[in-house]
Amino acid sequence: MNTPAQPLTHRLVAHRGYSQCYPENTLAALQAALAIGARYVEFDVQFTADGVPVVFHDDKLQRVTGVSGNIHRLTAAQLAPLRASEAKRFGDRFADEPIPSLADALRLLSQWPDATAFVEIKQGSVAHFGAAMVAQRMASELAPFQHNCILISFNAEVLQLARDAGMPRIGWVLSAWKGAARQQAEWLMPDVLFCNYKKIPKKEALWPGVWSWALYDVVDPAQALHWFSRGAQLIETWDIGAMMHAPRLQVADVST
Repeated sequence: MNTPAQPLTHRLVAHRGYSQCYPENTLAALQAALAIGARYVEFDVQFTADGVPVVFHDDKLQRVTGVSGNIHRLTAAQLAPLRASEAKRFGDRFADEPIPSLADALRLLSQWPDATAFVEIKQGSVAHFGAAMVAQRMASELAPFQHNCILISFNAEVLQLARDAGMPRIGWVLSAWKGAARQQAEWLMPDVLFCNYKKIPKKEALWPGVWSWALYDVVDPAQALHWFSRGAQLIETWDIGAMMHAPRLQVADVST
């Protein structure tokens, strides 16, 4: 019996959760994306001063919390009272939204066993704590969730170290579209290659390899269809709600 083809919306990745309508990298943003049917989510991880991985993008706290300071210089206990409210975007609507720990996000993800999370370790944490420490800790934290978590980074070294430490699936985020990057991808052989679609020359094909391609940050359904036609397997978007409901992306995916 043939399995019915899934819609193209099954190939969308919620960038920092449903970050168009919720503060990025919060449990509210992740839960909202998963609740509307996103099969893939992406979120960022930084380390606190005492080495606790938390879901946060910037090194600096100001943009998201409204409080000055550096996330690497505060302990998890010191970070706990702060709120990831993004007040400039949302006012006091999310005034009680905490900064989640990685453990919090993984517990949430466990409620959607068929979903996959791309967990990005930020370069600021790698630079501050060292690639070896970060790789070991991330591989350990994600070990029970290997079936639905893929560690991603701009840093190829930390990805290789994490793989050596037992992380089976990794994704490399390209900083630039150039020959040296392609050679490094062929050496690293990640499961997924991420790239900002704006960096890809119009007349160049996506590099063939063992990897799948995930392109970001796309909010136009027509543009998503264009990149699917050029070989992208996944499209990352910060407006997962609008993209999930776009009629042009609800058609059956006949590529598999």
